[in-house]
Amino acid sequence: MLPVKRVLAPTDFSDVSVETVRNASELAGHFGAELMVAHVIPPIPTLPSDPHYNFEVPAYQDALRENAERQLADTISNQVAQGIRTRTLVSYGDPAREIVRLAEEEEVDLIVIATHGLTGWQHIVFGSVAEKVVRTARCAVLTVRGASHP
Repeated sequence: MLPVKRVLAPTDFSDVSVETVRNASELAGHFGAELMVAHVIPPIPTLPSDPHYNFEVPAYQDALRENAERQLADTISNQVAQGIRTRTLVSYGDPAREIVRLAEEEEVDLIVIATHGLTGWQHIVFGSVAEKVVRTARCAVLTVRGASHP
């Protein structure tokens, strides 16, 4: 794991994940590492089979991507310290799989990811993106529980 040269900080733009980008920024600054801030756009739900229903999937995906890129730029300007090399990554698919894929593709040394603290039946039914990343990533993973959680 050491030295850390590339840090990946995935965000879903929730308060906890944005706080985690700030933590990842501090780590990247400490190691002189590049920080990659990523967002994964989940798959589009199945569309109705009604032939009168008009939904432009490419236009919708373009709008989602533009929105994600705007939010990533805002997150970086508000959470990342000056002087840290940063890049943004936008991907489509299952968030956990895509985060792991991006980490492998970008040869990331450390993933810094927020936990959202699901417990009980919600955790059993939905699982956790962070948990899946921890189980499947080949690099080190640091999970951060945000201060905004009780």
